[in-house]
Amino acid sequence: MDTSIDDFDPDYAGSIAQRAMRAMAEQRIPPTPNNFAVWFRYFAGTHDDLRNAIDLLIDHNRPFDGRINQDLFETYLDSNTSAAASETSDRLHGLMNAAREFLATAIADNHSQMKAISEVTEQGRAGVDPKTLVAQLMTELEQAATRATQLEAGFAEKTRELDVIRDSLSKSEERARTDMLTGLANRRALDEFLRKAQVTADWGEPLSVLMLDIDHFKSFNDNFGHGVGDQVLRLIARVLREKVRVQDLPARYGGEELIAVLPDADVAACNEIAERIRRAIAECTIKRRSTGEILPNISVSIGVAQYRAGEAIVDLIERCDRALYMAKGSGRNRVVTEHELDRTFAAG
Repeated sequence: MDTSIDDFDPDYAGSIAQRAMRAMAEQRIPPTPNNFAVWFRYFAGTHDDLRNAIDLLIDHNRPFDGRINQDLFETYLDSNTSAAASETSDRLHGLMNAAREFLATAIADNHSQMKAISEVTEQGRAGVDPKTLVAQLMTELEQAATRATQLEAGFAEKTRELDVIRDSLSKSEERARTDMLTGLANRRALDEFLRKAQVTADWGEPLSVLMLDIDHFKSFNDNFGHGVGDQVLRLIARVLREKVRVQDLPARYGGEELIAVLPDADVAACNEIAERIRRAIAECTIKRRSTGEILPNISVSIGVAQYRAGEAIVDLIERCDRALYMAKGSGRNRVVTEHELDRTFAAG
């Protein structure tokens, strides 16, 4: 559901605005126009995908930092995406109208040709000179051929335009499912992938997730700036994309946290891939683009968990998240699986 808010009663809209402002204050979110638009929509209940994304963040006690706030707006409310969709819709309507006109013209031409042939037939029965009849038929055929050529050219032009629109729609869909900074799948694409993977997993196929967080990323940003931090995040996203399998989905979960969903992989297989990712990142050399300075090595902590048939996806993510924070709490730059959580719980 994504309904209009323009027709809201002023008092009702005012109450939603107050709730949005209170929530932003509680979450320490700057009251910028974009942030307010996100939270107004959240409390208005007019955008299910946005509400689900925020609820998941709240359930996992995620801080609404600048990156998450920007992701929420760009993914769910950015007017540029809506404008592009509107423009594409207008172009499609134009093509449909043109197609109807072409069809009407073709039908009219067909009727005209049938009428002309009938007239020639009647004239033949009336004893008109065959040479005259042949000349009339030749003239009608030439005119029909000319009209057919024009129609064919018109159809070819519209077909090319349709190909352009198809390409535009494909790119728009890809942008709507892609995180702007890292190029990975965004939360919308992640949620869709998880829902589909869950169906298969409930039939007995293994499904695992790994979640990684950049160690000491805040201090790195503080020391070198957010521009360098973004460069590091893109680097780690590239490593994640390269180390998972073709059938897996790497995505940005929020802030400096990335996630990968691994269908047909149990904890052991997921742990092996997570270790490859951790080692590859630890071995990366990061150079500051502006100065050529070699920066301190970056490491990541990773949590791994496997889906349990019948459970909610939020429970799987929460278990993976706890494994991640155990990895960070036990020294960082390591992988922790849910099995270690179980052992710790049993020992405690």
